Amino acid sequence: MPQPIVQVDAFADRPFTGNPAAVCILEQPADARWMQDVAMEMNLSETAFLHPVEEGWSLRWFTPAVEVDLCGHATLASAHVLWEEGRLRPDEEARFHTRSGLLTARREGAWMEMDFPSMPAVEPVAGEELRAALGVEPVFAAASRFDWLVEVDSERRVRDLVPDLGALRNLPARGVIVTAPSSTAGVDYVSRFFAPRVGVDEDPVTGSAHCVLAPYWSGKLGRDALVGWQASRRGGTVRTRLDGDRVHLGGRAVTVLRGVLG
Repeated sequence: MPQPIVQVDAFADRPFTGNPAAVCILEQPADARWMQDVAMEMNLSETAFLHPVEEGWSLRWFTPAVEVDLCGHATLASAHVLWEEGRLRPDEEARFHTRSGLLTARREGAWMEMDFPSMPAVEPVAGEELRAALGVEPVFAAASRFDWLVEVDSERRVRDLVPDLGALRNLPARGVIVTAPSSTAGVDYVSRFFAPRVGVDEDPVTGSAHCVLAPYWSGKLGRDALVGWQASRRGGTVRTRLDGDRVHLGGRAVTVLRGVLG
């Protein structure tokens, strides 16, 4: 049977910005090989697959190369589609059962807020490998559950970074988050995210990376509620609010394409 699929720009308030994700709502579980093939065909950083389960939705995420354990922007895109298509009432919470446990999302006007796990970067990593891969001197470097977090000395350094993707691919991490304090009014920190190891050279806006960035910058700046800007070519705003061992991630989304898989 033809399978509808929707492409959404997440962490965006207009088309062709933020991070595109494909969302495929199924009636029942699908074969993992088929889902991986669809993700490869879509060739976006993530394709999300949902099907209804008791008390919510099962949600899985695939890059063009692998299935991943956590993805923020495709979760935001999935919630957006469920509300937009009337599968959830506007005031109804989206509940996703995932490899990272229960994740939820709710609407707040034009914004959506997701409840994700906090993943502080606490394990030291080798600075020499990072210097070689990034071509910059880290101010701070440590590993979180999935990724390495690297602070550099300025927003300009983050924006101008041209990393060695081959060297990054060899690091024992899903990806590398590079961040610095923001020099832009209304923004607390900037970041970029590189994950060639899982088939994504640079992700435009990465919700799960902000599960690392939020506790880090909240600790440095002394505030629970912050605004992050991911300084990729497409760019996107992520609001973060630290709440104990959870991070609330806020963003907007727009639908840009509807199609059918043959």
